[in-house]
This record gives sequence, C-alpha cells and structure tokens, in this order.
Amino acid sequence: MMAYSEDHIALAAEYALGTLDAEERAQVETMMSVDKDFTAMVGAWEHKLGVLNQMVGSVEPRPEVWDKIRTATGLAEPQAPLVLPDAPQPPVAPEVSEPAAVVDPSNVIRLSTEARRWRNFAALTTAIAAALVAMIAVGVYQPDLLPEGIRPKPRTQVVEVKTPSAPTPSAQYVAVLQKEGGSPAFILTVEGATKNFWVRRVGASAEPGKSFELWLISDKLQRPRSLGVIGNGDFTARPVLASYDTDTINTATYAVTIEQADGSPDGKPTSAPVFTGKLIETVPPAAPPHSPAR
Repeated sequence: MMAYSEDHIALAAEYALGTLDAEERAQVETMMSVDKDFTAMVGAWEHKLGVLNQMVGSVEPRPEVWDKIRTATGLAEPQAPLVLPDAPQPPVAPEVSEPAAVVDPSNVIRLSTEARRWRNFAALTTAIAAALVAMIAVGVYQPDLLPEGIRPKPRTQVVEVKTPSAPTPSAQYVAVLQKEGGSPAFILTVEGATKNFWVRRVGASAEPGKSFELWLISDKLQRPRSLGVIGNGDFTARPVLASYDTDTINTATYAVTIEQADGSPDGKPTSAPVFTGKLIETVPPAAPPHSPAR
C-alpha cells in the first residue's frame, strides 16, 4: 500500500463526511477510480463514521431553520438590504514610480481551500475522539445502549469458594465416681484438648454444713491434689487440670471426700474417699491425615 500525504488523508475523510464541494468530490472520485488503496482508505473512513452515525438519533430542525433555507434559495422574499450613506472618498494618493506588487489570486484561493480543509479535518478528528470517549463510557456503564456489533462481550469471572472444614473433634474422657458396687454419685468429664473438666451431680447429697471435694490421686504425685469443692448445682466446671500432663490425667484415680463447707483447710483430705473412679475414653482423638503412598 502506497504512503499518502496528510492532504490525501484529509480529502478521504471529508469525502466520507460529505463536506467537499463538487470539484473536490470529482477529484476524489477520479483518484478512487484509478487507485484501489485510496478507495480502501475512503471506505475505512466511511466505516468509522458509520459507527458514529449509529449513536446519533434524528433531530427535527426548528421552523426558523427552514425559513432561513427558503430565504437563501430564493423561495421566500428576503429582507430588503440595509443601505448605508456613501462614505467620503479618500484623497487620491500621488502616483509613484515603483510598480505595485501583484497578488496571484490563485495562491489566495488555494491557501484558503487548504486552511478550510484542515479546519474541517481537525474538527472531524476532535469529533471522533469525543465519540470514542462517549462509546467507552457507555460500554462501561450502559453497554445495552450500544449497537450489538460494537457491544463489549460480558466477562465471566470464576470465584473459588472454599468450604470451611468441619471442626476436628477433641478426645473426651469420662469417670463414674461411685462407691464400690453402688450407684453413680458423680460423673466426671475431661476434654482432652483443653484439659477442662465438668462434674455432674447424679445421686449424691451433702450433709448440712458439709461439702464434697474432688481429688486427683496418682503414683506420680507425693500426695492427693485437690481439684476444688463440688458445687451444689447439677454441674461444676473447673480448668485446674491444665497444670498436669496428659498421662497423669488419664491414669489417675479421682476421689470425692466429705469436707467442711469451704473444703479442706490445709489442702489435704481430712476423711477417707466416699466415691472413686477412673477415666475411660469416650470420644477418640481425630486420626492424623494419611500421607499419600509413594
């Protein structure tokens, strides 16, 4: 494809826009008949301007516009021209011996035509830029208003939603505290992960002015360790097992003694145990995930 000057590009654009006079249109049509590349450039301008034309609706001109058209074409009687008084004639300049400069009218006409053409071309490019900005804005905020051929395609975004895994159950241990061969008096429950424990009163009732106190008895300890006074309610919760290791907790014997209302005064049992029991596992810990076979 041959390279065209800016004048040729402006001519092709104005031909597609329809702003050339009859002589210039004939010049462009002559070039189109002998130059296929120039014809393609005119077609490209017509395609660009045709897309912009789809975004512009028809507008009915105001009545006064038609009146001015009739006046300009002689279909209506124009207003009589305003006659001004004759201005006084300036004094005649003395003749000079040097010849006056002669201006070539053809150069003036050519420069005027080129200036008008470039003004039209600049206005055309400005209008195209503004229309492109408008098309981009419409495509972003209201794409349904654009013609189907230039409407942007919707984008599909895949979002991965991760379902939270179920909480891992913690191991739990239970001890039934009772007299040998008797019915349960208390049920002790220990949570393996936190080492918190709960005591549920089942069938035991304290004497007036007395209370039940829970003890941990282990071969690893020199003496029984108090786990606190069991309250009068159905459930008593305590976190005091956190200072003991898991093996000591799981293998110890748990015993209940009858003490004074506030418990043993010196941290030692003052009477023999009345209820005892050992922990058994009721909820096993979660198994670790299997490693893939190699």
